[in-house]
Amino acid sequence: MSIRSLFPFEKWDFKSESIMAGLPEEDYALLTMHQTEHLYGKGEIIFREGGFPTGIFFIKEGKVKKYKADKDGREQIIYVANTGELIGYHAILAQDHYPDSAAALENSIIIFIPKEDFMEAMKLSEVLSKRLLKTLSHEFSVLANSLSLFTQKSVKERLAIQLIILREKYKVDFKPGMHVEINMSRKDLANLVGTARENVVRLLTELKQAGILETTGSKITILEVEKLLLIANS
Repeated sequence: MSIRSLFPFEKWDFKSESIMAGLPEEDYALLTMHQTEHLYGKGEIIFREGGFPTGIFFIKEGKVKKYKADKDGREQIIYVANTGELIGYHAILAQDHYPDSAAALENSIIIFIPKEDFMEAMKLSEVLSKRLLKTLSHEFSVLANSLSLFTQKSVKERLAIQLIILREKYKVDFKPGMHVEINMSRKDLANLVGTARENVVRLLTELKQAGILETTGSKITILEVEKLLLIANS
């Protein structure tokens, strides 16, 4: 049985990968007319909160964290964007500054699409505009669910939920029965869960002792996803 039949991924996961997939050829050509490709190293900033957008970003390969930082530099990771997803378009649609920051979680290939091309494609492509509207509506629901996550779930439940979501994002050439390796620093994982790094380290040790996962350096391998689902209580 697929884990997707057991866990409500749609409650916690944005769906911006559907925006670009299968666009009509002429719409895609218009959108990508002046695109440029860039390599970002792990930890490298893609855009910063408060900056003014000059375009949007398509993740051709890799993973990106979207986060907000307080005045002391402490981060709260809002979302982990995966290969195939589009980021940075909210600020352009709102005609405002970036509401958050984005940085590469691993070496990533990012395509930059100028604002002018994005806006022109939006104006001329009914398919693109409808997809963006649908995606934005879904993202509002995800953010509402994320707020309830912090008020209604324990730290252990939040960690279990995030590990299940990350397991899905880190799948590569997956076949049933395969283990999935998550590669994320304990600091980033703590910032995603919304707790101290020490709490994440302690809880991962508990889960490891229970045989639910294995850890090697920053890597986490989920061995018993069904047990993790029970802990998530979702």
